[in-house]
Amino acid sequence: MTVSTTAAAVGFSGTDRYVATPDLMMAVNAAITLQRPLLIKGEPGTGKTLLAEEVARALARELIVWPIKSTTKAQQGLYEYDAVSRLRDSQLGDARVHDIGNYIVRGKLWESFVAEQAPVLLIDEIDKADIEFPNDLLRELDQMEFYVYETRELVKAKQRPIIIITSNNEKELPDAFLRRCFFHYIRFPDRETLQQIIDVHYPNLQRELVEEALSCFLALREVPGLRKKPSTSELLDWLRLLTAHDVDAQQLQQQPPLTGALLKNEQDMHLLERLLSAGRWRR
Repeated sequence: MTVSTTAAAVGFSGTDRYVATPDLMMAVNAAITLQRPLLIKGEPGTGKTLLAEEVARALARELIVWPIKSTTKAQQGLYEYDAVSRLRDSQLGDARVHDIGNYIVRGKLWESFVAEQAPVLLIDEIDKADIEFPNDLLRELDQMEFYVYETRELVKAKQRPIIIITSNNEKELPDAFLRRCFFHYIRFPDRETLQQIIDVHYPNLQRELVEEALSCFLALREVPGLRKKPSTSELLDWLRLLTAHDVDAQQLQQQPPLTGALLKNEQDMHLLERLLSAGRWRR
């Protein structure tokens, strides 16, 4: 595979709104250099989707987002033929029916292929789709082209887009698909990185409050039997609420308030209540 000068020249080093660890920066730039999709996995709330937004912002590229659902088919990323609209127009005598191209709806892959400058294409939460979905995109991701049978047109990418694919690891992805990607797992941030993330979003918070909130948050993640550990995005929400309600560090030492921002099911809430009542919180 020939790596273009453009692909080798660009680089990502984080932004003023996104704290990227060295290994994450290396993964993004490796995928760009290899001209392969970057497959990002990690806990929900660790910034996978935001990464694509910030890569596009840092490189001054258009961001094209293809959100994947359980009903999404690979063909929808290429194009769809709107036969219903054509039938309706034929019944109304519309002259548009004579050109079938009027009823071809471009998908997100097509949009990324014909962009004047190589965009960032985010295929978000690919593991939500059917197991065959990734395999149905193998040729398009390899060859950067596809055929439109209705118009007998071969669509080729003007430049290879920077493709970022996210997965919450809800199901295994096919080996043939994985072989075509550069893989990176976003590990949950350590305390120092969490501090940097907080400083980016809330630079003026009291240091004592942030330190105590971080201690509570990390202790909560270590509670045995917790069904869903709170994420980085939930920590930021919690800090925003603590500030809005004028909670200070001393109150956090006694009992963490507003934990509905961190815990998202009744089992975890009951578990925390039992620990608090037994005086075993953070011990």
